[in-house]
Amino acid sequence: MPDLNEIIDETIHALEEMKRSGVRHVAVSRDTVERLGKAPRSKAVVGPLPPAGAEVITTAPREGTRPTADNVAAELAAIEARAKACVKCGELSRCRHSVVFGVGNARAEIMFVGEAPGRDEDMQGEPFVGRAGALLTKIIAAMGFKREDVYIANVLKCRPPENRTPFPDEVTNCLPYLLSQIELIKPKLIVALGATAVRALLDVQIGITKMRGHWYTFRDIPIMPTFHPAYLLRNPAAKKEVWDDMKAVLEKLGRPVPKGR
Repeated sequence: MPDLNEIIDETIHALEEMKRSGVRHVAVSRDTVERLGKAPRSKAVVGPLPPAGAEVITTAPREGTRPTADNVAAELAAIEARAKACVKCGELSRCRHSVVFGVGNARAEIMFVGEAPGRDEDMQGEPFVGRAGALLTKIIAAMGFKREDVYIANVLKCRPPENRTPFPDEVTNCLPYLLSQIELIKPKLIVALGATAVRALLDVQIGITKMRGHWYTFRDIPIMPTFHPAYLLRNPAAKKEVWDDMKAVLEKLGRPVPKGR
């Protein structure tokens, strides 16, 4: 009898073949979901999601209904479990302390996307909790939000050794998890923090200095590129430019700029 990994591999292969033939949505019955929920959990390593560009397949809600925050959170938790078992990037999976998936409101208006976890994030299992994270939290507060109002994630879910820039194949391997997060949360807009996030989502090689402050679109979602908070720690003068970008974000959402800012 085939093991769980073989079943998953065959399923992914079948779905990729369906995608190539033009199928974009697959209905999953509630009975099937319930059966899967009762199935025994294997300790075998589960492979990552299909390659970047694949449609995210989720259980469709009943017609005329919108998935609740609890439903989205449950789906995010299921994908996070798969990310935690992923070993496709051998070096990263061997070196990591935690898989840093994402945190925040499952129905967030704004999604902040960074590059990869750092040391503090790897130890705590939460994105943006170090010095750069503290600065991002201040920026979010200055915009009139709480950290729990938004959703925060990175392109990579594992820390690269010595915080080096992610390799292209690592971005390719990990990007489907981020795409699934975006698809499920459906933010009104995305703030891309730094060049790696911008390149991963928009597939461009233009420098962040030229792109920041201008609106782009990813799957019909507006994207505002801006400097990464870590860059601001090294270049405090750039904080004004980032705040200009955040004011444009507030304007896009139809929200006022908090007084005194």
